[in-house]
Amino acid sequence: MSEDQKRAAGEAAAALVKPGMVVGLGTGSTAAWFVRALAARRLDIVGVPTSQATAELAAGLGIRLGELGETKGIDLTVDGADEIGPGLSLIKGGGAALLREKLVWEASRSCVVIADAAKNLKFLGKFPLPIEVVAFGHKTTANRICDALAECELDIVPMLRRKDGEPVKTDGGNLIYDAHCGRIEEPAALAAALKSVTGVVDHGLFLDLADRALVGTPDGVIELEP
Repeated sequence: MSEDQKRAAGEAAAALVKPGMVVGLGTGSTAAWFVRALAARRLDIVGVPTSQATAELAAGLGIRLGELGETKGIDLTVDGADEIGPGLSLIKGGGAALLREKLVWEASRSCVVIADAAKNLKFLGKFPLPIEVVAFGHKTTANRICDALAECELDIVPMLRRKDGEPVKTDGGNLIYDAHCGRIEEPAALAAALKSVTGVVDHGLFLDLADRALVGTPDGVIELEP
């Protein structure tokens, strides 16, 4: 059921794209549905992928690609989210592409988040918050992240993300720590605290970036605004 909802949201977002646009292509299972639907329209557009995985998918489907900073401004970015909270505040980074995603989002004139109904919540924090850090000295950085979390009354220890026993590396060669916050009462304060830590490249809190959300539900796609 959730896969049907993801597909419906992706197809609805693809309908927003017009010929001649530069389009930011998100990362993850929901964004992949958008990329497929967009390719099926065969429009004359340029896609700016947010990860190597998305670049390979889009190129294989015949979408012409460009790099961030080498195209004209990005007209529209469409991407998924791990959580959608109040005011279209988001947690992203489950796919370990949060830094590239945020760079593309912040360079875009408009951003649309797509998701299935389970991702639309009353507060953020149920999904672990990804925090991207440089590999050098990452254990020391993790200790400082603990202090930043404590400043926001989150007494938790972030965990290094691993896959098959090895640390997960981002496309940029960085590492990911996941913070199981449970509930984030003040996302803006937490975002600022984490960003102030030397060694933290960025975090998965996407605040004041989404212009609207397209959410697949059992009754069809609904649109949400901040």
